[in-house]
Amino acid sequence: MTQLPGLLDTEALRKDFPILDRVLHDGKKLVYLDNAATSQTPRQVIDVLSEYYEQHNANVHRGVHVLAEEATALYEGARDKVAEFINAPSRDEVIFTKNASESLNLVANMLGWADEPYRVDSDTEIVITEMEHHSNIVPWQLLAQRTGAKLKWFGLTDDGRLDLSDIEQVITEKTKIVSFVLVSNILGTVNPVEAIVRRAQEVGALVCIDASQAAPHMPMDVQALQADFVAFTGHKMCGPTGIGVLWGRQELLEDLPPFLGGGEMIETVSMHSSTYAPAPHKFEAGTPPIAQAVGLGAAIDYLQSIGMDKILAHEHALTEYAVKRLGEVPDLRIIGPATAEDRGAAISFTLGDIHPHDVGQVLDEQGIAVRVGHHCARPVCLRYGIPATTRASFYLYSTPSEIDALVEGLEHVRNFFG
Repeated sequence: MTQLPGLLDTEALRKDFPILDRVLHDGKKLVYLDNAATSQTPRQVIDVLSEYYEQHNANVHRGVHVLAEEATALYEGARDKVAEFINAPSRDEVIFTKNASESLNLVANMLGWADEPYRVDSDTEIVITEMEHHSNIVPWQLLAQRTGAKLKWFGLTDDGRLDLSDIEQVITEKTKIVSFVLVSNILGTVNPVEAIVRRAQEVGALVCIDASQAAPHMPMDVQALQADFVAFTGHKMCGPTGIGVLWGRQELLEDLPPFLGGGEMIETVSMHSSTYAPAPHKFEAGTPPIAQAVGLGAAIDYLQSIGMDKILAHEHALTEYAVKRLGEVPDLRIIGPATAEDRGAAISFTLGDIHPHDVGQVLDEQGIAVRVGHHCARPVCLRYGIPATTRASFYLYSTPSEIDALVEGLEHVRNFFG
């Protein structure tokens, strides 16, 4: 087995993930390289979820019976874990949603309904980037259509990075919100947060960061980022599906209006009017994703037991190795940064004239799971003149031998298509 400096003890870690022992077609063992879409779940999280449903399942907060109190303690305990994980100044700044998409929609709708000075209207501008996931494009398009605001964006350089050469013309005195991805899900690019935030602050614009591809892979410190909102999701970081997080600055959450109405988010209700609970409950209408939040808390426990700095080092070593090995495959073109510097552990590529869907199907026959398509980032594909890409993405349990298997699988693809 190839040995690389900085790798985790994957032989021990992989024992925590039952699914990685699966045997697929013709006795081929699963090689899971689709972690940017969804990571796998360790036994430690599965066990916590099972225990919750077997011992503590109830609705949270207002109940006075034992199960309700236990469920509430577990749910709010998960909020505490998230706050610590991202270094939030207050646990009340952590809002649970069902995914990062909902978190981003929540911000867009709050700003559309807000009073001054936060309100987005026809005299204001919204700034995003060309490398965003559709979840950080469509909500802003909808907001612009509804309010008349102007939508602007940063373009991309040929090597897959943001073109900030005209930053002062893109982010102006009219800009109300700048929303961008920390790590691109298709290009792997790690974006220069400091430069963008500094310019936004100069003009008094709010900043929203999509950290869906960052929170699972590197230490997260929302205070150091100096953003106003940060969104991420649980199913990419060893947690269950159906749980996301929106962190927002306390003073903003106090001033901004709720997006959804219903139970739990209210203080008083009459037939004529209602008042709202303080944040975070103001933004958590109805029965929340209780078990999912508990599972996310367990996933955070698991990640912190390993160490986010060690996970980052492991993935950097793997990415460096993968860039080198993929560079040996004839006709393969990496879409995005061609080196491991300033990039995350997701690598998209094309293989000659072979359609990515065909690449993915042949790899699947070898037991290798990758993602194919636009990766919910179609503007990137349009920018580089390609129909789609194949994407391999790594995580804490990924190994150099799996990268070798991918390269061998790609040789099989080339041979299959002549």
